Parts: sequence; structure tokens; C-alpha cells
Amino acid sequence: MKIAFIGTGVMGAPMAGHLARAGHDVIVYNRTRAKAAATGLAVADTPAAAAQGADAVVTCVGNDDDLAAVTLGTDGAFAAMRDDAVFIDHTTVSASIAQRLAEERALSVDAPVSGGQAGAEKGALSIMCGGSDAALAKARPVMEAYAARIVHVGAAGAGQQTKMVNQICIAGVLQGLSEALRFAQASALDLDKVYEAISGGAAQSWQMVNRWPTMAKDEFDFGFAIDWMRKDLGLALDEAKRNGAVLSGTALVDQFYAEVQKMGGGRQDTSALVRRLPR
Repeated sequence: MKIAFIGTGVMGAPMAGHLARAGHDVIVYNRTRAKAAATGLAVADTPAAAAQGADAVVTCVGNDDDLAAVTLGTDGAFAAMRDDAVFIDHTTVSASIAQRLAEERALSVDAPVSGGQAGAEKGALSIMCGGSDAALAKARPVMEAYAARIVHVGAAGAGQQTKMVNQICIAGVLQGLSEALRFAQASALDLDKVYEAISGGAAQSWQMVNRWPTMAKDEFDFGFAIDWMRKDLGLALDEAKRNGAVLSGTALVDQFYAEVQKMGGGRQDTSALVRRLPR
């Protein structure tokens, strides 16, 4: 299968690599050409050039504006795509732009991912999808190269709304984990023993297993950046204004993250939320 992959950052580059190793003919495009070249794959000069003749076009860029630029903008991919080609977007963006792109191209799938850079490198991402059955049927063989789980949630935009659910959950869990860690420290408890005791019970979570040890050591220079988390929470809060959901806790944690940004932690992992709490 000939596949165009647009956006070769920390997530996109390993995903494109998995596609190449699966035997697909992959051409890549990135706004910063050096990042595209670093993949070792064929490099296109524009999104349109990458999309020319492709069976599938995959994007993994930064935000709504970036996505609109590489699909609908000057030299955008959509104008060059074959009618029977499928479009797959892995960017975390608004549901509204996902729906807009699906109106432009029926064979479109909004497919944000969970699992982070490690999941992308291992080819073990969880992918939540919105789009038609026909679009998913064409997209699934592509995504299987880097996914551990692919779930078709609903119509166009449903994938993005599900990613918002994911980020709402993470925000709440990390606030609770931060408070729990500081409580344990204030009680002069052995943090390793506390972790051993609670990580096998009802309090256990992915965040606890993967972040408690590093939070305890004040290690945050890795993982999913707070700047990106605030972008994602902003999308969820905006969507809540449209659908009427009450996200009071999420709005509060979003402001807590703003405090950590002011402390210089914007590029640190989301677990750096604990930094705003005194020891």
C-alpha cells in the first residue's frame, strides 16, 4: 500500500517507521524538513506531493490550524488525493474540524491516540476512531501497524470526543495522585512501601504505576508535556460549552496546570502537576 505520512514529530516518526517495516511504501512530509529526512524514508516537498497517488494519507500534526493547513491549505493533501484514498488523522484536535474534514472527504477517520511516545515507538497505541464503516474498513489495515487497540466509537468527531474523555480522566487522576503523594510525604511514610501497598488495589492506575516513582523523585523532564495537556483540556472545555457537560473539576485542574506553566514547567510531563503542592 502507498501511504503518505504528514507530521514526523515524536509520535509521527515512529508510526511512519512501523508502516515502512510492515512493508508499505511510505513517503513523509514535515514542516521542518530535517525531521522528515531523519526518518530515512522518502520525503515530499509539500503535503500535496506526498498525497499524490497514495492509497492512504495519515496526519499527526499539532492543532486545528496545522491540520487545516496540511489538508485544505495551499499545497494541501486533499486536492491531490484520489477519490478512493482514505484519510486518517491522529492529531488531537476539535470535533468540529474532524466533522468538517469528513464533509470534505467521506473516507475520513478522526483517530486520536493514547499511549504517548512510548506507545508509538512500541507500536502499541490505543486508537479511538470516528467515521463511517467504509472509512474504518480502509483505515484499519494501516493503523494495525502501530496499534494495540482500535475502537470505532461512532460517526465523524466521535474519536476526538473520546480523546477528550481520555484527557478528562487523566487530569482528575493526576490531581488525586499528586495530593496522595504529598499526603504520604507529610506523614513521613516510606513511599516505596506505600506504592507497594496501594498499587495492587482499587487505587491502582496507569498513572500510579508509571508516574508515582518519578513523582516521588521529582523527575519530570520526559513524557507528555503540560503545554500539550492544556491544549487538550481546552478542547474538552470548549466542547463542553457546546454539549452542556459540566467539567468543573477539569476546569480547576486546567488552572492548576497554568500555575505549573508559570513555574517554568510547560515542557515537563503532566505529572509535574504535583510541583504546585507544598511538601
